[in-house]
Amino acid sequence: MLQTDKFSSVLLGCLTFAVSCQNQNKDMSKAEAPVAKKIPTELVKHDDLRVDDYYWMNDREDQAVISHLEKENAYCAEMTEHTKKFQTSLFEEMKSRIKEDDSSVPYKQNGYWYITRYELGKEYPIYSRKKESLEAKEEILFDCNLLAKGHDYFNLSSFSISPDNSLAAFSVDTVSRRKYTLQIKNLKTGEILVDRVENTAGNSVWADDNKSIFYSKQDDVTLRSDKIFKHKLGASEDTLVYNEEDETFGAYVYKSKSKKYIIIASYSTLTTEFRTLKASDPDGEFKVFSARTRGLEYGISHYDKDFYILTNKDGATNFKLMKVAEGGDTSAENWQEFIHHRTNVLLEGMDIFKGYYVLSERKNGLNEIKIVRWDGSDSYYLPFDNETYTANVSTNPDFDTEILRYRYNSMGTPSSIIDFNMSTKVKEIKKEQEVLGGKFDKQNYIEKRIWAIARDGVKVPMSMVFHKDTLLDRNTPILQYAYGSYGATIDPYFSTVRLSLLDRGFVFALAHIRGGQYLGRPWYEDGKLLKKKNTFNDFVDCSKFLISEGYTSPEHLYAMGGSAGGLLMGAIINMAPELYNGIVASVPFVDVVTTMLDDSIPLTTGEYDEWGNPNEKEYYDYMKSYSPYDQVEAKAYPNMLVTTGLHDSQVQYFEPAKWVAKLRELKTDDNILLFDINMDAGHGGASGRYESLKEVAKEYAFILDLEGKVE
Repeated sequence: MLQTDKFSSVLLGCLTFAVSCQNQNKDMSKAEAPVAKKIPTELVKHDDLRVDDYYWMNDREDQAVISHLEKENAYCAEMTEHTKKFQTSLFEEMKSRIKEDDSSVPYKQNGYWYITRYELGKEYPIYSRKKESLEAKEEILFDCNLLAKGHDYFNLSSFSISPDNSLAAFSVDTVSRRKYTLQIKNLKTGEILVDRVENTAGNSVWADDNKSIFYSKQDDVTLRSDKIFKHKLGASEDTLVYNEEDETFGAYVYKSKSKKYIIIASYSTLTTEFRTLKASDPDGEFKVFSARTRGLEYGISHYDKDFYILTNKDGATNFKLMKVAEGGDTSAENWQEFIHHRTNVLLEGMDIFKGYYVLSERKNGLNEIKIVRWDGSDSYYLPFDNETYTANVSTNPDFDTEILRYRYNSMGTPSSIIDFNMSTKVKEIKKEQEVLGGKFDKQNYIEKRIWAIARDGVKVPMSMVFHKDTLLDRNTPILQYAYGSYGATIDPYFSTVRLSLLDRGFVFALAHIRGGQYLGRPWYEDGKLLKKKNTFNDFVDCSKFLISEGYTSPEHLYAMGGSAGGLLMGAIINMAPELYNGIVASVPFVDVVTTMLDDSIPLTTGEYDEWGNPNEKEYYDYMKSYSPYDQVEAKAYPNMLVTTGLHDSQVQYFEPAKWVAKLRELKTDDNILLFDINMDAGHGGASGRYESLKEVAKEYAFILDLEGKVE
């Protein structure tokens, strides 16, 4: 399971592929797939009996579980031994496209330019800053290569700079279970202070006094972010300022762009609530902005003497913008409409500047950016003329500026960071992603958007990219990818690693299925809860469309998804296994009923509004009817590679472990089934810039080997 605000980086990592083989029948006879022991466990709910023979795998402390996982890894390694050399060449090929000594476009905040850069051959970023001028001396904030030494996994979640620029609060995870340790660094001396807080959610904000830090803490078992604390520098105990008691909600804390307010957000899938406190009064009491009402979603931004509220209030399915004066009663009944609701435009966000506000919108699936002067004297949209692309507002921490920074890319066009002067309307490309190796030319790739017809008559869009020399016919290999949950929209984006597929004749097809928000909020609503099967039907119907239109055939069609997209993979192989030659399921959420009945598992209770609560029979029956683990049966399945991480906090390792064991037991085919477990990582896979590429290379080798393209 994957929260929408957490998964952006995880989804890019998930758009990778997997280890395996095809022309290895003579070698396969030497390898025996692990056979998991069966210990029947009876699970009863609503007078319905389910027998789970592999429930014993839930105990990560059981040495028998670790032993079984190690056997799976050994089997996977043996079965892919013949592709090891190819994996290495793929890795070197993908690495060669990356500018190793790269750096971000600097952004300015509170008198300093902040930069993220990489050095040759090093896995992790270096965060630095320069005072006032880019010509000033560089100050190293964090060299993650040094911090990562001695750890198999390392992640610097975030850092927050004190208002006087002298201290940095930063959070580190060295296990990959998203339990972050919060520490403080003196930026003048380089000293790490004794202040240390374990098991935080990773984010923190400073009050104006430069000594009060607000942060969120997680439940030890469920990992639900449920408490907000205040830490005073040097204090031995922290103060609890908010406890989210509703187990279906999480909580986090942030600072308004105006820097005037510290804000606590409480959120569930369908409902939000906020509390505000002036940053100048860290010992004051947080004030409820507008009390939670089930089904009412809103987010707040502060400007001048008003708050602006992005909300679905009064049935605004695609959201509208409202405003209310600060200082008075800010509850929902006092909100005044600022931008009305539109049925054909999804309002996704608002960015505030001193002279302008910027709206992020989505129309017919495509991003639009609208710039408006506060005084109403000018408003316009940035022009984009591609058929399918991604355009997002980028990092804009500076309030008093006329420069809007945004990012643009498409499936065939590398990402560009663009500074746009909202007054003169002149844009400057600050940086275009470099693709090294001397072989890339964006003119060599064709992008298009096609529309499949789903079984209920709904048109489902797909974004496609392929090399101009690739002929589209029944022998064309296509990798079809989708996610389709939480309203998360995966826009068509550029990938240097994907070139290793495109240059070998593959087509990459991104299916914008229901459950995401590509065609507006109703697109999401039509793919969740008791309509969840629309997500799976859309994907299958897109596959059938690709085949019926002669783009490919079942012998050359592959599918891939991760996390909730792994659930999608599990569902489609039960529904239509005959359509696919190979499947890659990364960290798949496949034991839906059992997981959603166990409120001790991280994220479960907060997911009820997405999947339903199986403690209610209607939802239990519906979940069971599509849950991949429950629906495995004796029949032929495609070639498959399944991946997971032992420390995954979002989709526990035992879901895919049990699923693979049950598939091995019941499948009637001789196709490949591999299970690759990263024993050191969690939901996002390996850390490090290049270690993660090795996982991609293993995954690509799986698909390419099935196509006989291993040279």
